[in-house]
Amino acid sequence: MTYYTAKSPRACTLPSKPGVGYKSVHFSDILTNSNDVAWLEIHAENYMGAGGRPIAQLKRLREDFPISCHGVGLSIGGEQPLDQDHLKRLKFLISWLEPAVFSEHLAWSTHEGHYYNDLLPLPYTHKTLEKVTSHIDKVQNFLQRPMLLENPSNYLEFEESDFSEIEFIKEITKITGCGLLLDVNNVYVSSVNRGWDPYQYIDEFPIKKVYEIHLGGHKPEIDSEGNVVLIDNHASEVVDPVWKLYEYLLKSSGPRPTLIEWDNDVPSWEVLSSEVTLANEILESLYEKA
Repeated sequence: MTYYTAKSPRACTLPSKPGVGYKSVHFSDILTNSNDVAWLEIHAENYMGAGGRPIAQLKRLREDFPISCHGVGLSIGGEQPLDQDHLKRLKFLISWLEPAVFSEHLAWSTHEGHYYNDLLPLPYTHKTLEKVTSHIDKVQNFLQRPMLLENPSNYLEFEESDFSEIEFIKEITKITGCGLLLDVNNVYVSSVNRGWDPYQYIDEFPIKKVYEIHLGGHKPEIDSEGNVVLIDNHASEVVDPVWKLYEYLLKSSGPRPTLIEWDNDVPSWEVLSSEVTLANEILESLYEKA
């Protein structure tokens, strides 16, 4: 299998400091009081147009901040071939934005031409592995750059899986050469929903392949059987167990670019930047004196 050329940039050139997911309501605040924010992340699908205020604001921000481009619509795990028009729009965006990194999700969100709002889970089978690696290979070839793949939030187990999640992710990186985006909130959410140890997950994860970390919020709900289910909703502060898991990760990974991800019920800049300050304090407590 062949993929991106040796002349392509390395998987990530973001600073190993905290950043935030950019929302237009924070445009002026970021320019006047960026606080500890070292970089910004955007959702690619929001910036695939040719002009207008969103593009103008993004071009202004990229003058001061490295940008991470995070895709949500490629449907890497989908059964159908990748949408070529979507890929062309993505390549155009990347050509002028020149982001420090491009990432996508280990999930599927399309079927027979229909796009869904959710990032849906996959069975970890040999058949799925072949499909996912083929899609990643095509993306990296088309964009002529490596991509990062994000671990999912899971709410159930598939009976037909041939691999554990970590085994599956390791196989993907081995076959495609892609890097990884480790979402710590997703690890915690999945561990509660599926009843396994999140610290063991971190210990077994291929940390050397991780070029970006995500932290975000989730919401507890009660299912029909009275069990607590955590929903990854990116709509609240990072909770204490996730901060502790993040600190545990950093002790083995070393400093990594860390995103505060808050996409829904977007708060004031003061609230969002205070989460960045907390992440920065953890990083500095571990590594500033090193």
